[in-house]
Amino acid sequence: MTNYENLSGRVAVVTGAASGMGAATADLLGAAGANVVLLARRAAVIAERAEKIVADGGRALAVATDVTSPEAVASAAERIRAEFGRVDLVVNSAGVMLPNPIEDGRSDEWQRMIDTNFTGVLNVIRAFTPDLLAAAADGKPADLVNISSIGAHVAFPTFAVYGATKAALTHLSATLRTELGPRGVRVTNLEPGLTDTELSDHISNPEISGMVGQMFDALGGLSAAEIADLVGYIVSRPKHVNLRQVIVLPTAQA
Repeated sequence: MTNYENLSGRVAVVTGAASGMGAATADLLGAAGANVVLLARRAAVIAERAEKIVADGGRALAVATDVTSPEAVASAAERIRAEFGRVDLVVNSAGVMLPNPIEDGRSDEWQRMIDTNFTGVLNVIRAFTPDLLAAAADGKPADLVNISSIGAHVAFPTFAVYGATKAALTHLSATLRTELGPRGVRVTNLEPGLTDTELSDHISNPEISGMVGQMFDALGGLSAAEIADLVGYIVSRPKHVNLRQVIVLPTAQA
């Protein structure tokens, strides 16, 4: 993938950095010279990934954080500013996908998806928006990238609540552009289609898991590294250019 040299020196926070798109994005930003902060709950996993980024010549910090906790996110933000300074790039990649028929009434799964996919994003946005606005006020690039899903637009049976959380995130991104865009902060909503990540491993229903596997077999899937490369492209444009809404799908799915 491309090494976006103009990202050197930026301070980037990536949530969901233990695996999948978040991990691949942290790797790419680190390779491009950004100071990367990896946020996720799995402390040992992100610590090992941060160590590899540093070993490869980058600068990285692992901060074990549950994004569903506003207190944990606020504490993480304080530590990040103390060690790396002001944040000017935020990638919200943390998410869970727990499909089941709506009649199963799995309110535990519903709440977990709402807490992670939407409320967790709000917690991160609240913590770092002042940094982004300050960076923009100083004439520097400032980016908020929210990773949503094609499920925000396309209905899939048993994915109702997951799709609803992603639709909420997509609409949140659109509205935030009206608040932050005029003040110099770019807001991008990225909606991937079928992508090979750990999300599908969380599916507990064997029938649904099999259906997703068949879709991958029939349509193929994007890799997490390909999504990361797209994030790198988005945030490396000249600061007056905002790729506001990006939908990326495997060619056969499109």
